[in-house]
Amino acid sequence: MKKLVIILILIMSFTIHAQFSPQTKKITNKFFPDSEEVLNTTPALQKKRGFTNYKELIAFLDKLVNEHSDIVSLSYIGESQKKRQIPLVKLVVPNGKEKIKVWMQGGLHGNEPASTESMLYLLDRLLNDESYADILENIELAVVPMANIDGYLKNDRYAANGLDLNRDQTKLMAPESVVLKQAFSNFNPDVGLDFHEYRPYRRDYARMGDFGLTNMYDAMFLFSGNLNVPQNLRTLTDELFVENARQHLDEYGYTHQPYISTRKVEGDIHINQGSISSRSSASNYALTNTISSLIEIRGVGLGKTSFKRRIHSSFLIAISYLKTASEHMNLVKDEIEIATAQTNDVVLESNRGIYKDSVQFIDINTNEYVQFEMTVRDAWKAEAKLTRARPKAYIIEANQTEIIQKLQTLGIKIEFLEEDKTYEVETYEVASVYRKPIRYEKMKLQTVEVDLKKEGKTFNKGTAIVMMNQRRANIAAEVLEPEAPNSFVSFGILRTNKGETLPIYRLLN
Repeated sequence: MKKLVIILILIMSFTIHAQFSPQTKKITNKFFPDSEEVLNTTPALQKKRGFTNYKELIAFLDKLVNEHSDIVSLSYIGESQKKRQIPLVKLVVPNGKEKIKVWMQGGLHGNEPASTESMLYLLDRLLNDESYADILENIELAVVPMANIDGYLKNDRYAANGLDLNRDQTKLMAPESVVLKQAFSNFNPDVGLDFHEYRPYRRDYARMGDFGLTNMYDAMFLFSGNLNVPQNLRTLTDELFVENARQHLDEYGYTHQPYISTRKVEGDIHINQGSISSRSSASNYALTNTISSLIEIRGVGLGKTSFKRRIHSSFLIAISYLKTASEHMNLVKDEIEIATAQTNDVVLESNRGIYKDSVQFIDINTNEYVQFEMTVRDAWKAEAKLTRARPKAYIIEANQTEIIQKLQTLGIKIEFLEEDKTYEVETYEVASVYRKPIRYEKMKLQTVEVDLKKEGKTFNKGTAIVMMNQRRANIAAEVLEPEAPNSFVSFGILRTNKGETLPIYRLLN
């Protein structure tokens, strides 16, 4: 009976989105006592119930602009589906120094309120606490505090049309995804962070132990294991930026871990560690040769339990990344140049590393740490399964306007032929197509196999050329190579049939 009650409570936490929390006071007091460091300076921190609403958000940002007009600017990058303007805040100290650009956003999932509140708290402290004044000397900071406004205001993960905005980073089907990505591309950051919260009480955890488990980490770091992200940037992210943030969390006794989630494999619960997929921000940002991390704070489903602790841990990570960026500006810029010059093969498919490891949790029944040996599927130990030589350029037929527009939104520079021209190219001839019967994110997914054939082909004036010697070339390969899991073909944006030649070509070196 006791186990049944616990499972029912966990299930309720998925559906009740007021400020109900499935977490006992014993667990909160022992493992996650609230922070005494955080001041009540943001809207949600100034009231007992509820989170920052849209009116409060805009009033808070307007106040920052009015009080710090020499440093702060506020613009609106577009509208949500419910016609609410999406704010972008920029902080720049006009001192004439060279800057490193840092992008931060919160609230991409609407049921992760501390992600938004931590961005507001960060802005407040940077502008109103003199101990942080020097951080902005070498930084140009852009912040989107509430990316998914419609979802946030109803405490719903998804956008108004039901799409998950962190599964829409390549196909760009939600209006919010387009304006956020365009703003990101226009800003052209050197460092990009996306702040989230994760659900510590999962259905899979309810099946483990005697009476269920909960995740124990205040913060989890998600940085890309995608093999098309240059190795030097993956290493710099982990060994410099993430490591400095880990040490900062340690100073306050906050627990942390590389990002993990669960998945079922033949009925067993496995641990997924890290991410490869370019459909979400961590890999998508990184594929533009940006130092990229997605920060997961323990919070979904907890209401306001440990709310200040959640904000504080996010704040510490944000401050750490800003300090690291400022102190290592030249190193970061140099490594981005090295990454941009890479000529590695394009990885179309990869396999995660699989091994057994001890994974730690909190036992709900005993209120103690416990360890389980589990199968880990590790993105950071991925190995290439299918590769293809990197082309000099991709050529796209002029009538593929939707694809061309999405590439431009992703920040990819495109040249257009000013007259007809003949090139020796590789064509993609579709050898097989499998369309999945169930839609994913409202898209009809398709898996293709292609044969490459060489031919001389004349392309008409207006044909699009994507040169692969540009900074964002890796994201171009991710969406244009048809077998890649997040390509325009795989998502069904470009539908095709067996025997057809795709309107995308590879220009040979």
